[in-house]
Parts: sequence; C-alpha cells; structure tokens
Amino acid sequence: MDGISRSQVSRLSQGLSAIVEEWRQQSLHDEPIVYLWLDGTTLKVRANERVVSVTAVVAMGVTADGRRTILGFAVGAAESGAFWLSFLRSLVARGLHGVLLVISDAHEGPKEAIAATISDATWQRCRVHYMRNVLGRVKKGDTDEVMNAIRRYRIYRT
Repeated sequence: MDGISRSQVSRLSQGLSAIVEEWRQQSLHDEPIVYLWLDGTTLKVRANERVVSVTAVVAMGVTADGRRTILGFAVGAAESGAFWLSFLRSLVARGLHGVLLVISDAHEGPKEAIAATISDATWQRCRVHYMRNVLGRVKKGDTDEVMNAIRRYRIYRT
C-alpha cells in the first residue's frame, strides 16, 4: 500500500494481534462440537532475519445443528505429538466438549494427542489425506484407473 508508514503498519498489527488473541482465548462452553477436524501444514516464515520452517495447526468444529466454526489454531516448531497434545489440551481447557468424531491425517502425533485428550471420541482418517497417500504411490499414468477402481468398489467416494 502506498502512503502508509511502518509505524502505522505496526500499530495496525498490534491492534489485530490483540483481537486475534482474544478470539484464541474465547470460551468453547456454549454448545457441543460433535465433529472435530484437525489439520496441520508446514510453512516457511521469516524469523530473526532467517527463513525457517514452522507448523501451523487448525481445529474446525461442527455443532449438532451443522454449523461450522474454526475453534483454534497454533503455530509451533514442528508437528510433533507434544505440540498436538498442547494444542488439544488448550481447546479442552477452553471448554471443548461433546466430540463424537475426530477426523485427522494418520500421523501418530495427532492420533496420540486425540487419545490422550478426547478419548471418548471415535477417530477417523481424513479421506482427502487417504486419497493423497494412495495416489502418491501410483504411477501418474495409472491415476484414472485407480480412481475408477476406488469408486467402483466404494472404497472411497469423490
């Protein structure tokens, strides 16, 4: 943007940071979250004049009436079990309750953290991650044939 100074950008960022932090701390006691999706990704960011990799994780919930809501996000050094455990504990501490089904990739970190924090819920592997894993092992020329077989045998519906 033209005509905006560094100090103005800094003030705007500080104001936004306060709003985001307030949102990240809001109570989740209002209504049960019956479905919980968890995902993470690795990003490159600039920190201390260097480019480093960080992990960003997010939790999206669905209420009994079908309303979707982002429940929280966190950024950490790696997508480890300890990081996922800390993230899920923070959601539970804020009041996350009523979870019947948790959907995530099949990495051990989130699976272990789910078992430790939301043990009453059923876990399901994310279909999108499943399909990426399957197709990642297939020759490019065989992708259509494999997808047709999966559809035909109802292993997965697209």
